[in-house]
Amino acid sequence: MSKKKKVENNQTLLFPLISDEEQDRAEQQIIEQQKIVDYEIREYTIELLINKFTHGEAEETNEIFLPKYQRKFVWPEKNQCEFIESLFLGLPIPYMFTADNEGRSEIVDGSQRIRTLRYFLDNELLLTGLTKLDALNNFRFKDLPVSRQLRFKKKTIRLIELTDKADINVRKEMFSRINRSQVELSDMEIRRGEFAGKFMDFIEKCSKNSRFHLLCPVPIERSDREDRAEMVLRFFAYGERYEQFVHSVKGFLDDYVKEKNTRGFDGYEMDNQFENMLDFVERYYPYGFRKGVIFKSVARVRFEAIAIGTHLALKEQPNLKNPSMKWINSDEFEEHVTSGSANNKNKLIGRIEFVRDKLLGKK
Repeated sequence: MSKKKKVENNQTLLFPLISDEEQDRAEQQIIEQQKIVDYEIREYTIELLINKFTHGEAEETNEIFLPKYQRKFVWPEKNQCEFIESLFLGLPIPYMFTADNEGRSEIVDGSQRIRTLRYFLDNELLLTGLTKLDALNNFRFKDLPVSRQLRFKKKTIRLIELTDKADINVRKEMFSRINRSQVELSDMEIRRGEFAGKFMDFIEKCSKNSRFHLLCPVPIERSDREDRAEMVLRFFAYGERYEQFVHSVKGFLDDYVKEKNTRGFDGYEMDNQFENMLDFVERYYPYGFRKGVIFKSVARVRFEAIAIGTHLALKEQPNLKNPSMKWINSDEFEEHVTSGSANNKNKLIGRIEFVRDKLLGKK
């Protein structure tokens, strides 16, 4: 059934007529999906806020702390200095979000701001690039007159804190919804917050493998954005089901993590797979995952091709030894790892199976 609605240009548009049953079903769904989001608004002076916070460590004595799923400090100096300048100017500062965690305050959103304040008060931040208050350029906190230092520390920051009625799932969803609107967050940073659990802890542990760091160097800015963890997650997800990949890397990896969180995983076996792959790469690839001795970082597609192709070859021949590596510097391999789109299934399969087949001597 439908109903008609007149519009200004005398055309008639048809809209579906919502039945009472559909309204009841929608209302019931809203009720079922609602979660307890009880909160309180708090206001702290900067001095008190920083006194309650420890520098990125969740020690039991700290009233305000960063949970494991929070991202690393990634604000460049420009953002840090502009934030401090805004405070001096008295501009409105967005609320920080925290959650009650056994009486302590877990930071859900605001980690970059609170760490910037800590650095500034500890004289670790040199103000540069200020435009409104350019006379403060090259100042540290200790360079301010004492009266100005005291006034700065008395400025207040407002926090919205979820009470203990909000469970861990509410906090994770709040973290996800807040940060999905911030383009500077990487997919892996969001994933750590949204799908925090034993499997993500396992991925993080693998990403800290010292041999992995040596064989697969990445720039610090990528490392800080969880790029190593992203590589490890791709190794396991593609290694297990690359043929099922469709077109969305993010969706594919999200679904994989959710499944492992729900159904569980064999961490011992997966860790062996990762270590065996690293053993082989260390032994037979002349530069590890790198293209050559002068290269200081590894692209994701190159890592995928080598890591997963090697893993698949070892699945077929666990005792594989002394493979021909003449192909590693070939134009054909270079084409596979430089022209492939991350969202193209055929190219993903092509680069992975190219390495697998070369190691097995199939072509």
